[in-house]
Amino acid sequence: MGGREKRRKLRLSKIYTYACGRPPSGSDHHEEVGGPGFSRVVFCNEPNSAEAALKNYATNYVSTTKYTIATFIPKSLFEQFRRVANLYFLLAASLGFTRLSPYSGVSSMVPLSFVILVSMIKEAVEDWKRFKQDLEVNNRKVKVRLGDGSFDYTEWKQLKVGDVVKVEKDGFFPADLLLISSSYDDAICYVETMNLDGETNLKLKQALGVTSGLSEESDFRQFKAMVKCEDPNANLYSFVGSMKYGVEQYPLSPQQVLLRDSKLRNTEYIYGVVIFTGHDTKVIQNSTEPPSKRSKIEKKMDKIIYFLFSLLVVISACGSVFFGIWTKQDIKNGRMKRWYLRPDDATILFDPKKAGLAALFHFLTALMLYNYFIPISLYVSIEIVKILQCVFINRDQKMYYEEYDRPAHARTSNLNEELGQVDTVLSDKTGTLTCNSMEFLKCSVAGVAYGHGITEVERAMAKKKGSPIAHEISSSETDDESVLKPSVKGFNFMDDRIMNGNWIHEPHSDVIQKFFRVLAICQTAIPEANEESGKVTYEAESPDEAAFVIAAREVGFKFFKRTQTSISLHELDPISGEKGERSYELLHVIEFNSSRKRMSVIVKNEENQILLLSKGADSVMFERLSEKGRKFEEETREHINEYADAGLRTLVLAYRQLDEVEYKNFSEELLQAKNLVSADRDEKVDEVADKMERDLILLGATAVEDKLQNGVPECIDKLAQAGIKLWVLTGDKMETAINIGFACSLLRQGMEQIIITLDTPEIKWLEKQGDKDEIAKASKASIVEQINEGKSQLVSSMGSTEVFALIIDGKALAFALEGDVKSKFLELAIGCASVICCRSSPKQKALVTRLVKEGTGKTTLAIGDGANDVGMLQEADIGVGISGVEGMQAVMSSDVAIAQFCFLERLLLVHGHWCYRRISSMICYFFYKNMVFGFTLFLYEILASFSGQAAYNDWFMSTYNVFFTSLPVAALGIFDQDVSARLCLQFPLLYQEGVQNVLFSWRRIFSWMLNGVYSAAVVFFFTTRTLQIQAFRRGGELASRDVLGTTMYTCIVWIVNCQMALAVSYFTWIHHLFVWGSIAVWYLFLLIYGSLTPTFSTTAYKIFIEACGPSPSYWVITFFVAVCALIPYVVYSTIQMKFFPMYHELIQGIRLYGKDDPEYGKMLKMRYSRRSTVGFSARREAKFYGTKKPRNKKREESRPSEESPINA
Repeated sequence: MGGREKRRKLRLSKIYTYACGRPPSGSDHHEEVGGPGFSRVVFCNEPNSAEAALKNYATNYVSTTKYTIATFIPKSLFEQFRRVANLYFLLAASLGFTRLSPYSGVSSMVPLSFVILVSMIKEAVEDWKRFKQDLEVNNRKVKVRLGDGSFDYTEWKQLKVGDVVKVEKDGFFPADLLLISSSYDDAICYVETMNLDGETNLKLKQALGVTSGLSEESDFRQFKAMVKCEDPNANLYSFVGSMKYGVEQYPLSPQQVLLRDSKLRNTEYIYGVVIFTGHDTKVIQNSTEPPSKRSKIEKKMDKIIYFLFSLLVVISACGSVFFGIWTKQDIKNGRMKRWYLRPDDATILFDPKKAGLAALFHFLTALMLYNYFIPISLYVSIEIVKILQCVFINRDQKMYYEEYDRPAHARTSNLNEELGQVDTVLSDKTGTLTCNSMEFLKCSVAGVAYGHGITEVERAMAKKKGSPIAHEISSSETDDESVLKPSVKGFNFMDDRIMNGNWIHEPHSDVIQKFFRVLAICQTAIPEANEESGKVTYEAESPDEAAFVIAAREVGFKFFKRTQTSISLHELDPISGEKGERSYELLHVIEFNSSRKRMSVIVKNEENQILLLSKGADSVMFERLSEKGRKFEEETREHINEYADAGLRTLVLAYRQLDEVEYKNFSEELLQAKNLVSADRDEKVDEVADKMERDLILLGATAVEDKLQNGVPECIDKLAQAGIKLWVLTGDKMETAINIGFACSLLRQGMEQIIITLDTPEIKWLEKQGDKDEIAKASKASIVEQINEGKSQLVSSMGSTEVFALIIDGKALAFALEGDVKSKFLELAIGCASVICCRSSPKQKALVTRLVKEGTGKTTLAIGDGANDVGMLQEADIGVGISGVEGMQAVMSSDVAIAQFCFLERLLLVHGHWCYRRISSMICYFFYKNMVFGFTLFLYEILASFSGQAAYNDWFMSTYNVFFTSLPVAALGIFDQDVSARLCLQFPLLYQEGVQNVLFSWRRIFSWMLNGVYSAAVVFFFTTRTLQIQAFRRGGELASRDVLGTTMYTCIVWIVNCQMALAVSYFTWIHHLFVWGSIAVWYLFLLIYGSLTPTFSTTAYKIFIEACGPSPSYWVITFFVAVCALIPYVVYSTIQMKFFPMYHELIQGIRLYGKDDPEYGKMLKMRYSRRSTVGFSARREAKFYGTKKPRNKKREESRPSEESPINA
């Protein structure tokens, strides 16, 4: 570049007390570099050198597809033929070309080929979509240093290990990079890792000082270095390596590493060297191969196929035994018993002298003949139906997010019915439950509560109760919001007593002034002024901090400038009433951490007063107040409890004035602690700060709403009412996760919290000693002890209404997931109403998901939005990706993509329930109709002495599942609704039909099969007995075998289609068209096929025109056989509906008289509801039952929460 780029002069590392400002300690395993597991060598700025070429590192191309061009055909064929039915049909079709076959080989091969082809096309289309998404990511561009020394844009997939890249502001890192320099003088940069760990707060990274001067593109012409580091691994939070630059060796730490899919924020540009590419990057190492997922119903369907195949083998074997006996007896004492078979001149298939061999051949013939017990079109019909179900999911307007133009997207159709059987939802937090934004809503200052805002939790509870407050809230917001509520992101505070400078008229205006000064000063944000508009925006480490400085600005304490040693505000002078500039000398920043739970700054004001300003959790702040500083403690505590109950995050604000001597002593002690080079350095710093952060004077408390996505509390409440459990797996701190738990009603006041953590004095003491084996041993023992204590609490509370929440951090989780502990941990977790796993790595999220899936044996659904959630989504039975504002990694690895968490309610309770019911009913009906058809073949075989003669024409059998019975069942699978979407949401307990699998139980499956056997018996015996002894045609001719087969076939077509009509709950014109159209097509087929030449139509030649059609017996038999076959089903359904109704049948009653009798709907909902343990309904119930008088206790205990007809 021609001129030196303008670099930011602010040395932020002098302001913060971050670890990145210190040189790496010597205890980071740097002595292991070059040994096993630490063998990677990177030649910086020499990606094409001979040494680099020998390393043969992975390319930067990333693929999430299941297939490649080379593997598609073999792998997709394997996918198809691992279905036992398809494998059997392939064998039967192959034998169809031999003399053993009872039908022509072509007639059996064509349907199978059609089934396989359609399934493979579907797989190809779905994988093509994944390929296009991969292409979009791989073709992103970034500036790379080329061989001629210039920087130019290159596609991500072209990057090599050793390349020097330039990433600009708001750009994603294309690979794992070693930070060389940045736009700041001291080579720091801000990184957003939301796609990795779910956190939106910015991380600070800093390059080595020796490379920080490489600030221009031209500086890299002579840049050469060699990096030796660890091999590719999945650990996001560690990095061990060293860089040889010149003659010196410099240790590297995670502070110099920028991970792929992180985002550069608040920094104009950075230069970095590629150290890991493609599948070697840490984010990809945390993911797994895209699994081939199959639903539980499909797996159970395979078991049914095994059963039917076993049945087929048994009846074939029985038939062959009888056939062998009868064949051997065909010639006895020189006389032919079955003379029409010419046993004296028979082939080997009917040779009485070789009856045993003939029986064996007959067994193979029977296996082919009876294959109609197994529906060949079942799989392809289900594939087509599922694809069309996905179309309805994708086009559901109520799951369309208009703001970002994002509809729901079912990326695979294999798991539609699984959506209706979810028992546990495992959810990420940031970007999934939340919008990644905080809003300053309320505050308590000097014991007075300010702010009239309504939280999501309060709004949802009011709406649920039908309280007039809900209407007042909505109407007041509608009327006043445009006037009172500023359209400022992060600020939703409304109170005339504070706004517009009115705070100066409050009784404690001096306290209010100090309160908002603390908000404006006690922070680490960076102001950025727009040169055109003059508007100041803030880049903060956390959304909370941004909300605080915005709130201070809106009230009149505008933070607008930061230097290395000062903070400047524009403040309203309460005396003059005018705004003026006021500066504070910044002396120290004592940062927040999870053990301190507070942050403090020490400043000197213009009056030379030294002030310590502090904000932190109430659990640590109240105990640090001086006796004189507790004036407003009681009122503030009361307000904090109210805020917490409303789902708000609270912090307590306090201050104290220091004298010069006190500050000087503190400063010296703090400097000594910071200069320590030992493992307990941070603890020493905390001890010094702890001495100073005492005798504080209370100012008040803030209440910030961690803005949930729209509808999250309502969605969680509805899922809880449906009996679905929700676990939250997040990379956030425990305090943050707990606050979100309260905000979305997973946690509530009065819920007992079981917290499992390794943050104990004993473990900390062992960590100081540094004995890893002892630390691991003691940590595991501590976790086991805590888990056992939690289980004891659960046991002791049995029979009571007490509910528990389990909260565990990442370090503890690592031991809880070990082989001999995980079963105890799962047992404890299942017994709790809510489970929150904090500080979880992507690998841990996947392991927890696997534990729940395998440990419970029930369907799990994982939902997330970032690359850190990919492993979890792939491990779960169903992975749902949130197509958020940034990052599509989760979506690319998901089975279903939605834009908002609240859409999960409709996805599961409506589409999930419908798909489960449709697929279950569809499969049962398939086995029913094939049992009807196959059993008539078996009965006819008995009549024909097991001769292997089919009752029907070859093409009658081949087209049965394709033309005459497939479309009605497809209509059932696509359009049928037992209840409407509105009623699915109104009665969420209906969802338990899928969780308990009542519609696809073995009892229900066998009942449908028995119905098929009964129908087949009615068809066979009625037609054979009726046609056997009577004249069939005018000329007095008896019915031939062909007439009998055609009559039986006609009866079957009528019965199975009318049975379908009876099973449909929601008729559309498409149902009518397919049901009655299939019957009409049968008659049309008879006419067309029968008119073909006898060489093609064979036994069906003019069978309808000349034989069946003119005969009254044919029509009368068809009518009476159909009626007799369907009567038992009608009677059974009527009795069940009247006396033993299932839950969905009770809800269907609303269609009949619910609108005229709304009390019926209320009664149904109250009678069959279950007691919620999470959600705002649980909060309301806890309050209600907690305030009930003792005389109502019996009534509470007798509440029929478990009285459910679902299992009927």
